[in-house]
Amino acid sequence: MAAETLIPAEVRARLRTLRLAGRRAAGGDGFGQHRSRSRGAGLEFAQYRAYEPGDELRQIDWKLYARSDRFFVREAERDSPLTAWVVLDASASMGQRSSARDPRSRLDVGRALAACVFELALAQGDRCGLAVVGGEGLQLLLPADAGARARDRATHALLALRAGGGWPPETALRPLWERIGAGQLVIVLSDDFDEGAVALMERLSAARREVLNIQLLTADERDFPFRGGHRFRDPESGAERISDGAAARDDFLARFAVARGELAARLAASGVRHVEHWLDAPLDAPLRRLFAPMAGERG
Repeated sequence: MAAETLIPAEVRARLRTLRLAGRRAAGGDGFGQHRSRSRGAGLEFAQYRAYEPGDELRQIDWKLYARSDRFFVREAERDSPLTAWVVLDASASMGQRSSARDPRSRLDVGRALAACVFELALAQGDRCGLAVVGGEGLQLLLPADAGARARDRATHALLALRAGGGWPPETALRPLWERIGAGQLVIVLSDDFDEGAVALMERLSAARREVLNIQLLTADERDFPFRGGHRFRDPESGAERISDGAAARDDFLARFAVARGELAARLAASGVRHVEHWLDAPLDAPLRRLFAPMAGERG
């Protein structure tokens, strides 16, 4: 199936205004859309300098030579590609749907966001890899690669995903450390309810990976619309609690707000950029918060 299955047409159109980038992410060899400090043949003019033996003749500005009778070489900022990773939580809690009126689950939205990241990487010539965590281990680990074939492999894998199991122990995630290099960009899509997921982000950030987190939250968690007797069930532990929805609402919303605030502060202290995404909001909203160009970068 094509990536269009995961990304609505109107969202795909809006993605064209976004640029996948990190504040400190390092690229690799080749050309992409991420400016480095090295000089050479590139896409954006930087300065002139005097010709030196060994310079390529095609870099000489012949019009300037005609005016000055001296050889000058046009230098440009060399652009280097970004390497990005999507880490998608596929534990059982990600199977929770947004609300009775919106049957999309956290996983549905998470894989659509993952597909958007791959589209941005494809448009920029950047490499992108995919890691899916759940079912007591790494369900999937696609190496970081560039091009349409890499995008299509990721799309096929995302469409086949099912939520299940809990967050695995730290030892089960060791392959991530072998694949994700220092300075690379890591985008974690999760409900952040598992301590292990938060600890992973903290460790990756401390190890000089640039970590971005999109926390996926349901409309029911925001609005708590339950009335009358209601059975609440933890999808991972199976624990159940019967409560009167209306009586529990204020206490739940207050506790939930405190927990979200504490998580945001904890991740910020670790250098992780964190945004919340309610499942009924526009799909590209969290990507716009993370990747929309600053005013000084436009133009």
